[in-house]
Amino acid sequence: MDEEDMTELLDREAIRDCLYRYCRGIDRADEAALRSAYWPDAHDNHGAYSGSSEGFIRLALSIFKTTPRNVHQIANILIEFSSLSEAAVESYFTALQRGPDTGGEIRQMLLCGRYCDLFQKREGEWRIIARTVIYDWIEQQIPSGITEIERFGSRQPVGALHPNDPIYALLKATRSICRPSSEEWHERGRAVERTDH
Repeated sequence: MDEEDMTELLDREAIRDCLYRYCRGIDRADEAALRSAYWPDAHDNHGAYSGSSEGFIRLALSIFKTTPRNVHQIANILIEFSSLSEAAVESYFTALQRGPDTGGEIRQMLLCGRYCDLFQKREGEWRIIARTVIYDWIEQQIPSGITEIERFGSRQPVGALHPNDPIYALLKATRSICRPSSEEWHERGRAVERTDH
């Protein structure tokens, strides 16, 4: 495998990692993770919202910090590079969302579709610069009338928002003994890229 092939493999993995951080950011209402998926000047066409990524992030956090339940999953990630620093990426998603409507009644939606993203690589880092969400399946469901404790019983812990979800305790513990943070990894990648030029 030559250096060009290795670079492409690393770029593909960095794009996938970005998509997975987006899912964590949405589901956990983790602002840092959500921001790390977009460039500050990005644009997002997301359902009824169309505007800057900053506006979308503020909207999403205002909704998802109200303790709804959310699960976003990504699959079938197809990455097509148009240059060394730009890629068109189509990712299939499934999202299950539950939360209060404007009248306070709990609603549940199953959404399936695709994220159609334009990614850019800047200073060694891949992020979304433009996103359009395509909805292929929308289904309103009847949420369970029982409480989380009744529903999950002994299956604990139940997912929570940032910083209370168990993943953050695991990340905090392992960062100090195992490996650098994602920010440190990105900085190492930028340093390597600078020495290659």
